[in-house]
Amino acid sequence: MTHIRKPIPKNQSQITQEALPPAYLKSQGKPPQDTLFTHNRAFETSRKNDKIKDVNVGLEDIDGAIKYYFDNIIKPTIVLDGQFHAVPTMYASPERWQSVQAEGYFRDSNGKLTIPLIIYKRTNVEKNRTLGNKIDGNNVSLFQLFPSRYNAKNFYDSFSVLTNRRPSQQYYMSVVPDYVTVTYDVIVFTNYVAENNKIIEAIEFASDSYWGDPNRWHFRTMLDNLATTTTINTGEDRFAQTSITLRVHGYLVPDSINKKLANSSIGYTTSQVIFGMEVVGDVSETFDATSQIAASQGGGETSFVGGGTNVTINSTTIDPGASGDLDYLNTNITKVADTITVPNTAIFTGAALLQPPAGSTLPATTKNNFVFYINGQNININYVTLVEAGGNVTVIFNTTSIGYTLDTTDEVIAIGKFQ
Repeated sequence: MTHIRKPIPKNQSQITQEALPPAYLKSQGKPPQDTLFTHNRAFETSRKNDKIKDVNVGLEDIDGAIKYYFDNIIKPTIVLDGQFHAVPTMYASPERWQSVQAEGYFRDSNGKLTIPLIIYKRTNVEKNRTLGNKIDGNNVSLFQLFPSRYNAKNFYDSFSVLTNRRPSQQYYMSVVPDYVTVTYDVIVFTNYVAENNKIIEAIEFASDSYWGDPNRWHFRTMLDNLATTTTINTGEDRFAQTSITLRVHGYLVPDSINKKLANSSIGYTTSQVIFGMEVVGDVSETFDATSQIAASQGGGETSFVGGGTNVTINSTTIDPGASGDLDYLNTNITKVADTITVPNTAIFTGAALLQPPAGSTLPATTKNNFVFYINGQNININYVTLVEAGGNVTVIFNTTSIGYTLDTTDEVIAIGKFQ
């Protein structure tokens, strides 16, 4: 009997990805950029041993910030029989709030009138569009970066010192939150108006400040309306109550599938940029080979081409003492073409190619000593023709091979042996 495997249901991420339409037009003939909507594991960073959780801020966090501020900052109290008693704060469930609205007061599970008491309830959430937002929930473009204090990749060794390796910085990424204005109705119950006044004064004084736990989230809270009434029921004790409207300027970062699609995770900065044998921390930086030798070895050795003896590279012998050869090898200059001629030409005005020093055995400079980019995309060197003439350097691209022609607004960058 043949065993038939049951189909595996798709998770929410797979369903959402398949439902997303193409976001870029391909009619211009430029390279497609729809990789944003395909799963690429190259952009994932393992968090196997990471103990830091993703940033999540929800409505319950805002509710909890209100209660924390009442209980720990305002600390409302009344004087009863010569002693101070804390006034409890309670978030009203729908059943409790309906009971308070219907009867005008709150009773506990035994039917006893609960006084004093501060009871509050969230009544409205309104989106605040005057502040920044993530632009698109399925393709988040704005992030916040939080650097970590320690990065395990930055362990110390002497080799890192010799090669001038810059430490890598670890960052945790979080999407820009949605900003909202949350409205709360608060009712303060006390036995006497004098007690009610003291509590209201303390709450009003805390208006327009940031409420919440100092170790968690803070939300700017404003007090709008105060309405005090005294209730006297026949055969019952009288009590005073004040209704307050609070406006809280909060923000939300949900723990949902939408945020997972945004790839908000962890990242590292670049510690080195390497081109062949040449190691630099910045593509615009040019090394002084003579000072590099003196600083690292103080004499006839260098970390660039060996340990004080002649080194053969591509059948060419390089003498470590020949500083001219080292200056040439360690030169990498970035230039941007200032003239684009349709359909295939980029001109670097006033540029010149750097050639090996006189008497050097190094080969002459060619296109193989350069790296070319069009709008940030690397171009195969076989599709490039490099010409130096008339005080300019001209680059001609094989548009048939690269699949598109140049526009006057394109950015062409060359990195290599410029003077």
